[in-house]
Amino acid sequence: MTAPYASDPARVRGRLVVEEESIFRSPFQRDRDRIIHSSAFRRLKHKTQVFVAHEGDYFRTRLTHSIEVAQVARTIAGALGLNGELTEAVALAHDLGHPPFAHAGEDTLDALMAPYGGFDHNAQAVRIVTALERHYAEFDGLNLTWETLEGLAKHNGPVTGPLPYALADYNARHDLELLTHASAEAQVAALSDDIAYNNHDLHDGLRARLFDDDEIAGLPIVGDCYAEVDRLYPGLDRKRRRHEALRRVFGVMVGDVIACSRQLIGAAEPMSVAEVRLLGRPVIRFSDALWADLKQIRAFLFARMYRAPAVNEMRTRVHGVVSALFPHYLNAPEHLPEEWRRDVAQAADETALARLVSDYIAGMTDRFALQEYARLTGKGARDFAVNGV
Repeated sequence: MTAPYASDPARVRGRLVVEEESIFRSPFQRDRDRIIHSSAFRRLKHKTQVFVAHEGDYFRTRLTHSIEVAQVARTIAGALGLNGELTEAVALAHDLGHPPFAHAGEDTLDALMAPYGGFDHNAQAVRIVTALERHYAEFDGLNLTWETLEGLAKHNGPVTGPLPYALADYNARHDLELLTHASAEAQVAALSDDIAYNNHDLHDGLRARLFDDDEIAGLPIVGDCYAEVDRLYPGLDRKRRRHEALRRVFGVMVGDVIACSRQLIGAAEPMSVAEVRLLGRPVIRFSDALWADLKQIRAFLFARMYRAPAVNEMRTRVHGVVSALFPHYLNAPEHLPEEWRRDVAQAADETALARLVSDYIAGMTDRFALQEYARLTGKGARDFAVNGV
């Protein structure tokens, strides 16, 4: 049963370009389908979370991560009486704006774009679905509903301070009310992102042998889950033991979000999605106790995985790749593909050109960025020293 504070597809706030809606699909279903069929969504297959794509076939990519987030989000949305289609649409699109090479690529591109307004992957996701996807006859982008765009822009909370240029540009044409919280559906997508990466980063770190099962069994939540598996299935082989423990970690996080959110919603008693936006605080969150445990897990992962020597070395290498590609295209935009060169001719100044180059690089997959680096410089990704190209 849908709750009164859920987003109602019969009362959407419209699309920037008015369209006749489908008789077979709700507006949020249509948004989800357009996201799945977009070029940017397909490219997530070859964009990584932590490890660069060629390092192993079993590590998570942005695509598999987004699918996992959507699965968790639909479960939570269903338990809370929310609209699962909107929740899924935001979950599937939340990582579209990530450039190649995970957070290392984003940090590098943000530094390179500092003179031109910076780079933010959430804002870039909005730019992709409102401008850079160019397949439809009547509009650029995917022409998503206001509710889906709002969820992409502020699923992590109100957007305050100077706006990233990619978000400011669209918001000037279609006000997403950035100073309020997003719908409960978008808040669910944000928490589902946390749940998914906390779980799969543990799994990927184990697979990469950056730490072992005994080490993470000393962490809060995780240790209890391993202990339960050992009690129920003594002598279970390592692979099954690990899977059984980590799926229980998943369950603990999901259950906590559902229980805590029910309490928050019950206390606030919102009777509409508008009231959710105006509460001034989120209604979807972890309990304080579980959040404290998750901070310990994140500290462990930061030290042992995100800043592991092998990962740090690759961060430095990919920094060199992005740092070489950006000035190359900025100084030689004729090397951009033909369809991008048409936009170059319309660039009013260096800032406009830099933003165009940033859009192009951000859309690259890990593999394509490495190929372009090799083609333009004559070097492979491993042919330069760790302190620079």
